[in-house]
Amino acid sequence: MIGLLQRVSQASVRVAGAVVGEIGTGLVVLVAVERGDGPAQAQRLAERLVAYRVFEDATGRMNRDVRETGGGLLLVPQFTLAADTGKGNRPSLSGAAAPAAGEALFDQLVQVVTGHCPRVATGRFGANMSVSLVNEGPVTFWLRVPPAGHDG
Repeated sequence: MIGLLQRVSQASVRVAGAVVGEIGTGLVVLVAVERGDGPAQAQRLAERLVAYRVFEDATGRMNRDVRETGGGLLLVPQFTLAADTGKGNRPSLSGAAAPAAGEALFDQLVQVVTGHCPRVATGRFGANMSVSLVNEGPVTFWLRVPPAGHDG
């Protein structure tokens, strides 16, 4: 499972012009489910997202997590993060999980994160979404919890 997280001062997701999820200060996380991912990967990525220290402390060091700041999480499904871009000019999307499996694991990730962070919003799986955000820093990190039996 892949999570591309961005520290933001505000963010929202729209589907067909309507806001389906929004947060103020917090993290936007674009999430891809890879073939071979299972509940263990969703659990581990959720743990890392809520504990990842990307917010500044009193000394200016990135030493605080989203829970400590009272920030929100906006989780947005994005299967294209699982693309293989190693050859040619067209990405191969064969590394992404099948839609039904991807949606189930995305929903599990949301459920686990919601148990640790009170302010969680989401995009809509399978929808054409418009994501707006103000990345602060800018701060962006790529986290990956590899499928069982694969190297990270």
